[in-house]
Amino acid sequence: MSGSTVRPPAGRRERGGLSSRLSKLPPIVLNMAAFLVGIAIWELVVSTGAVVLPGPAAVFWRGVELVQTGQLPLDVLASLKRVLMGFTLGVALAVPIGFLMGWYGIARSLIEPYIQFFRMIPPLAVIPLAIVTMGIDETPKVFVIFLASFLSSVIATYQGVLSVDATLINAARVLGASDAMIFPRVVVPASVPFILVGVRIGLGSAWATVVAAELIAAQRGLGFRMQQAQLYYDLPTIFVSLVTIGLLGLIMDRIVQMIDRRLTSWQERA
Repeated sequence: MSGSTVRPPAGRRERGGLSSRLSKLPPIVLNMAAFLVGIAIWELVVSTGAVVLPGPAAVFWRGVELVQTGQLPLDVLASLKRVLMGFTLGVALAVPIGFLMGWYGIARSLIEPYIQFFRMIPPLAVIPLAIVTMGIDETPKVFVIFLASFLSSVIATYQGVLSVDATLINAARVLGASDAMIFPRVVVPASVPFILVGVRIGLGSAWATVVAAELIAAQRGLGFRMQQAQLYYDLPTIFVSLVTIGLLGLIMDRIVQMIDRRLTSWQERA
């Protein structure tokens, strides 16, 4: 009818209103709500007896005991040291090599086959070889973490350079800019989002690799602690190590995200 207003169904208005209200909440509030829901689901699953797992309370108090005895802080420091060393070395080498591959065709043809070859080999498969050739001290553990971080970051950096809009480069050249000016002012800023995605992926690979390395040969670390707990069927200790790894990885990932937002503040976001 003329002049009538079409109104959405009441259910749709309610859903839209709820979504709008939730979107106005700070992300930290939604994060905490999701965390509490996960804890509640965990407790519910354990209380039904469907699976034989320790509940959140048992894991919490076991974590308190490990902190009081000093085991958990020492394990965290050992694993964190290995991750930071291998991860930092991997990213530090991957970024310049990725830029080199992306900017120079000759370097790409010479280096890319090796990168792709080693990328097909899981870093975990290198652990036995690293232990045999490098011993059982810190060197093989840091090396496999370095390898995992390097391969993830170098591909992301290389792809970032290739994905730079050619229109931007051509426009800079038309305005008289040389390659020495274009690279740091156009290519590098445009590649930063890709680089940081590679950094986040490399961070996850680093934690996965360090746990596997510590399961094979270590005297301290979160992976070592899980292996020892497995021998005595100490499920709460295993869960404490798993939760600690997840929290450390989450914190480090959030730090990378903060750096990403700061370095790419010029970029439009959804």
